[in-house]
Amino acid sequence: MSEPEQPRPTQPLSTQPVSTPSPSNEPVPEQSPQAHSVQTHPLALAQYGLLALALLYTLYFAKTLLIPFVVAWLFALLFSPLVSLLKRFHVPRTLSAILILAVIGGPFTLLGIQLVEPTEKWVKLLPELSVKLTAQLDAISDAWAPEVKSPVATPPPKPKAEGFNFFGWFDDDETENLPPQIVEPLKENPVSERMVQGGLEVIVSMLGATPALIAQLMTFIIMLIFILVYGPQLFTTFVNVFPQVKNKRAAVLLVGEMQKELSRYILTVSVINTGLGIITGTALWILGVEDALLWGVLVGLLNFAPYVGPILSIIILGLAGVVQYGPVLEAFLPALIFFSINLLEAQLITPLILGRKMRLNPLMLMAWLVVWGWLWGAMGVLLAVPLLVCIKLIAGRLSVMDHWVKLIESRT
Repeated sequence: MSEPEQPRPTQPLSTQPVSTPSPSNEPVPEQSPQAHSVQTHPLALAQYGLLALALLYTLYFAKTLLIPFVVAWLFALLFSPLVSLLKRFHVPRTLSAILILAVIGGPFTLLGIQLVEPTEKWVKLLPELSVKLTAQLDAISDAWAPEVKSPVATPPPKPKAEGFNFFGWFDDDETENLPPQIVEPLKENPVSERMVQGGLEVIVSMLGATPALIAQLMTFIIMLIFILVYGPQLFTTFVNVFPQVKNKRAAVLLVGEMQKELSRYILTVSVINTGLGIITGTALWILGVEDALLWGVLVGLLNFAPYVGPILSIIILGLAGVVQYGPVLEAFLPALIFFSINLLEAQLITPLILGRKMRLNPLMLMAWLVVWGWLWGAMGVLLAVPLLVCIKLIAGRLSVMDHWVKLIESRT
C-alpha cells in the first residue's frame, strides 16, 4: 500500500499585488470612450472645417439667390405679428399681407422717387469730384516739392541709353517732336485718368446691375407675401408631421417666443436708425447743406452696420461738405454734426433701449461684418448684425453652442 499523500502547506495570502509579466501576444486592453474621443478629435475638426468651407462657398456663389430669401425672412419676422393680429379680426392673411406692403411700401416708394434726382446728380459728379480731388492733391504735392519746374519751358530731348532704362518704358516716341500745346494734354496725370476711369466704371457697373436689382426686388416682394401667408401653416404642418419633433407644443411656443424677440429687436433698431436719419437730415437742412434728405436716408441706412456704417457716413458727409463749401473748416461741419448725433445714439440711446440682452462683443462683431461684407458686399454688411442677433437668440433659447453665445456676448 502506498503512503497517504500529505497535504501541501498553504502560504498566507499576500496583500501586495503580484506583478506577472504579460506575454507579448496579450491583447491590448480596450480604451475608454473618453480616450477614443480624444483620438478622433482632429478628424472631427477636419470635418467641421470642410463643412465651414462648403458653407462659405455656397453663401458666396449663391448670393444672388439667397439675398432676397434672407431679406424676405427678416421682413417676415417683422410683419408676422401684425398679420397675426389682423387675423384675429377675421382679416385674411393674403389681404393683410398686401395691405401691410402697400401701407409701408408706399412711403418708401415716394421717398425713392424723391431721391432719384440727387442720386443721379452725385453719380454724374463722381468723376468730376475725383479730378478735383486729384488736382488739389497735386497742388499740395507741388507746394511741398523742392523745386518748381516752369510749365512753359520745354525740356531738351533725352539721349537714349544703350542698356536697360526703367523710365524709358514711360517715354512716348510719338510725342517727342510735337509742340508743347499738344504735348501737355497728352501727358496728363495718370492718377487723374485712373480715378476718372474708376468713376465711369462705377456708373457702368451700377447701370449693368440694374436689371439684376429689379429681379431681386421682385423676388423679395413675392417671397415676403408667400412667407407671410403660408409660412405659419407650413411650420405647423412640419411640427405635426415630422417625427423628429417630440414635444410639438413646446416647439411651437419656442418658435413663437423667438419670433417675438427677433421682431422686437428688428423693429427697435429700425426705429432708432430712422430717427437718426430724420434728425441728421433735419440738422443738415437747417444748416443749409444741399441734398439733406439724401444724406439723412443714407446715414440711417448705413447705421445698420455698426462701426463701419458711421465711419462711411462721416467720410461721405465730409466729401459733400468739401464739394459745397470748398477746402475750408466749414466743410467739415456736416460730418461733425452727424458724429455728435451718432455718438449720443450709440453710447446712450441704443444701449438704454436694447439693454444688456442684445450686447455683442466689438471684436466678434467687426470680424462678422468683414466676413459678410466679403461674402455679400454692401448688402451683407447691412444684414450681418440682424443675422448675428438671430443666431445668438436661437442658440440661447435652444441651449446649444452655449460657449459661443458667451463669447459673442463678452464685453471688456
